[in-house]
Amino acid sequence: MLPVRAVTIALCIMGLLAAMLAVTGIFGMTSYSVSKRMKEHGIRIALGAQRSTVLWLILGEGMKMAMTGVFVGTVAAAGLTRLMSQLIYGVSAADPVTFAGVIIVLTTVAFAACYVPARRAMRVDPMVALRYE
Repeated sequence: MLPVRAVTIALCIMGLLAAMLAVTGIFGMTSYSVSKRMKEHGIRIALGAQRSTVLWLILGEGMKMAMTGVFVGTVAAAGLTRLMSQLIYGVSAADPVTFAGVIIVLTTVAFAACYVPARRAMRVDPMVALRYE
């Protein structure tokens, strides 16, 4: 059992590292996009857009990117179930509850990674953004 346990632990560690890298990437790309489009967000707010509209605009862009990754990852995971079936016991390789749980967790974490920069864009003062640069 030791080789199987070692491989499982290594896969768990690599999975956690990959998830942290993905969250960092989503947060970084969203933050960069928000900082580059600060003037645009200021103009939108100055012209009468609700701050919540700006929030949902940025969240939508970030979540579109995240959901694409979740979809590609789910398809790849479903395709690799035969390889994983030898490493797991007591659960089928294509367990729908596990797949749904992972999708929910990844989507929630991606939403949180997008929410912080979106709140920053929502709070921008239109006059400061228009004077920016």
